[in-house]
Amino acid sequence: MIRLTNEQWERIRNHFPEEHIPDGRPGRKPIPTRRVFEAVLWILNTGAQWHMLPQSYPNYKSVHRRFQTWCRDEVLRRVLMDVANELRDKGALDEAECFIDATFVMAKGGGAEIGPTKRGEGMKIMAIVDRHGLPLSVSTHAANHHEVRLVQLCFDFYMIEAKPENLIGDRAYDSDPLDEELRKDGIEMIAPHRSNRSKPPTQDRRRLSRYMRRWLVERFFAWIQWQRRVLVRWEYYAHNFLGFVQLACLVVLFRRF
Repeated sequence: MIRLTNEQWERIRNHFPEEHIPDGRPGRKPIPTRRVFEAVLWILNTGAQWHMLPQSYPNYKSVHRRFQTWCRDEVLRRVLMDVANELRDKGALDEAECFIDATFVMAKGGGAEIGPTKRGEGMKIMAIVDRHGLPLSVSTHAANHHEVRLVQLCFDFYMIEAKPENLIGDRAYDSDPLDEELRKDGIEMIAPHRSNRSKPPTQDRRRLSRYMRRWLVERFFAWIQWQRRVLVRWEYYAHNFLGFVQLACLVVLFRRF
């Protein structure tokens, strides 16, 4: 059974609307949020269908309904931002050197924001991680979009206030217009040039040595994919799948306290 520690729960409980319902309110009291949250973590970890939720947890229909409300109202996103900023204040996050990449996820539940690829219909999980491999941004997009066009959208889901000084990616991010666009925000893009590049080189070889540490973002994807519910998208609504991805990131961040 998945259980939060008291310290972890106290850190995030104020973000949930159900925790602010007065005790004297007439009518039936809602199921305690902590029990619902732990039930969702069980689904995240096992990858099981909702109706397979063990009887030790609340009814799966109530859990599913509450989870969808959190995703629709971006409650989980605010929880993740709060935890990330707390870690930054403690010095556990370092945005001076960040890494960006995407991973493909097969989509078998249908719905919106799914794109066709050679590997089948699916979507991309885009992530920016710090120099410790901890998430600073995570978002989901249709798989048929090129990663260069998704970089700016990643910053719409950025969790902390300070933007990265150096952003390191693979050859997919070799784009002069992208370099110029990011430079306006004070971000230096570092990516190896493509083999078929026709324009003069723009990257400094000494700065490209940072690319050797790009395995940190690959390790991050391995971390969140231990949570089986993010291996395949079964959710019809894209924001529900994003909610599971955000929860997987929260599990990673909790380990740093």
